This record gives sequence, C-alpha cells and structure tokens, in this order.
Amino acid sequence: MMFSRVRKFLAAILLSVLLITTVSACAAKAPTRFDQAQQESSRQKSGQAVAKNATQGGEFNKFFPAADGGYQRVYTQEKKGFAEANLKKDGKLVAQLAVSDTTGISGAAAKFSNSTQKIDGYPSVKTGNTQTSILVGKYQVKAISKDPSFTASDREAWLKKFNLSGLAALK
Repeated sequence: MMFSRVRKFLAAILLSVLLITTVSACAAKAPTRFDQAQQESSRQKSGQAVAKNATQGGEFNKFFPAADGGYQRVYTQEKKGFAEANLKKDGKLVAQLAVSDTTGISGAAAKFSNSTQKIDGYPSVKTGNTQTSILVGKYQVKAISKDPSFTASDREAWLKKFNLSGLAALK
C-alpha cells in the first residue's frame, strides 16, 4: 500500500515537471540583441557589395591561366563579380588566383592610382608579403601565396599567364 502511494506521488511530480517544461518551452522569449541584428541583416539586400551590372564570375574562367609545369588549377568559387581558383603543386595548395569586378566597390581601383610598378603594362600593387594584384580595366587580378615556396616572382609570373588582353576587352 505504501508502494502504491509513492508511485502515485512520483507520477504526479513527473507530470507536473513535464507540464511546466512544455509550457515554458512554448512561451515566447524576448528577442536578444543578436536576434535583432540577425533580423536587420536578413532584411537587407543580398550581394550589396557587388553592382547589378558586375560581370558574372563564370565569364572570368576563360581568362585564367592553364595549369602547367606540374601545377593543377582547381576552380573554387564563382559568383557575380568574382571567380577564384586554387593552384596546387604535388597536391599541396601553393596559391590562389582570382579575378574580381571592381564596379560598384568604392575605392577598390583607387589603390592602383599611385602605383609605380607594372606587370605587362598594367598597374601593380603588392599587399604584404603574400599578395600581388594588377588592375586590368575595371578588373582586379590577384595572386595570393598560400605557401612560402610560392614567391613574389611566382605570383608575377602567374599573373602574366592570365589572358590579360582578353580580360581588358571584356565589357
């Protein structure tokens, strides 16, 4: 008889706990500052950094250099205004090559205005010890070292391998 009362008491407690957790889980929670920031960013237009008339990323692929000399070119990203490929040697990532449309990106081309260096006649800029970029019309072409074995002279050589005149003629 005592066992029966204990069982009924425990059943009542468990049902009460279950009811309380169910009700509290369904209750509306006040939004946090993070929820508010997420809502605001979701309402914004996507792709704001890229102009509507930017070139589609797939258009850039034909201007990338072909893989040669033991290198493998692997396209990794393609979106409006941008295309990127990894450059691998012996299966190891050594560099990234990229083309981006600077249309609508304020100041993107301005860094080339004071450039004293040129690669194949196009203004060139080095950023840190790992990046070399050139401006071809409205397009920025970039080589980024991902391994110390890929030097500044390697970056320059690969930038020259792009079909730069074809890219310059792209509208």
